Amino acid sequence: MLHSFLSLIAHGPSSRKRGAGVCRGVFALTVSLLLTSEPAIGAEARVAVASNFIATAKEIARAFEEQTDHRVVISSGSTGQIFAQITQAAPFEVFLAADAWRPQLTVSEGYGVDGSVFTYATGSLVLWSKEPDLVEGLDTLENGLFQRLAIANPDIAPYGHAAIQVLETAGVLDAVDPRLVRGNNIAQVYQFVVTGNADLGFVAASQIDDSVEGSSWSIPASYHDPIRQDAVLLKRGEANPAARAFWEFLQGPSARQIIVDNGYMVDQD
Repeated sequence: MLHSFLSLIAHGPSSRKRGAGVCRGVFALTVSLLLTSEPAIGAEARVAVASNFIATAKEIARAFEEQTDHRVVISSGSTGQIFAQITQAAPFEVFLAADAWRPQLTVSEGYGVDGSVFTYATGSLVLWSKEPDLVEGLDTLENGLFQRLAIANPDIAPYGHAAIQVLETAGVLDAVDPRLVRGNNIAQVYQFVVTGNADLGFVAASQIDDSVEGSSWSIPASYHDPIRQDAVLLKRGEANPAARAFWEFLQGPSARQIIVDNGYMVDQD
């Protein structure tokens, strides 16, 4: 319709030449008004997120999209897998890791923007089972009344590394090692327990809420190193306004509240 209207003004019958000057003025004004009334079209940010944070990241992305003209495309996996993909030219622009050292590594190896690393959340570890009476604190690990214990792969997943530290601190690693089932990431560990492929597992506190049945033990912070989760703006996203805006939004009050509501801790201002 717009094309037909503009064509009528620009290419009208010769009998309208008398008002050509007026028409040209109307034409210019009409185009100006139409262009300025077009809604702003935002850009797209491609965000890679550690598996434990995927649900929270989606909630943050929805809030971000509601408050901006931008869109977010989220990919998830273990922190180690995502880092490997970044080094192999994966098109990610923001990286939300489950540890602190791999975002720093992206900067030192030339994939991340210098000065853009910050801690967006600190995670907590929970020993969880679907069985209501199975998990009873440290005694659960010491008495060994289970067949399979699921943990995330400690070589690539920070929550898996923390789980190994817990077992070492409790002095039971050698005893339970033959019964360990390793998932690629914390999300897979949760599925192992849900499906019965493991009797219990070390999961993120953010995966357990009041609607999740079973028994659990919140691991004391002294049993493992802090699970600091850092984010970094990647070089691929440095010039993308959507990527930079999401990176900034993640540090703001709306995102921080969502993070706390999902069972994480954030640094106090």
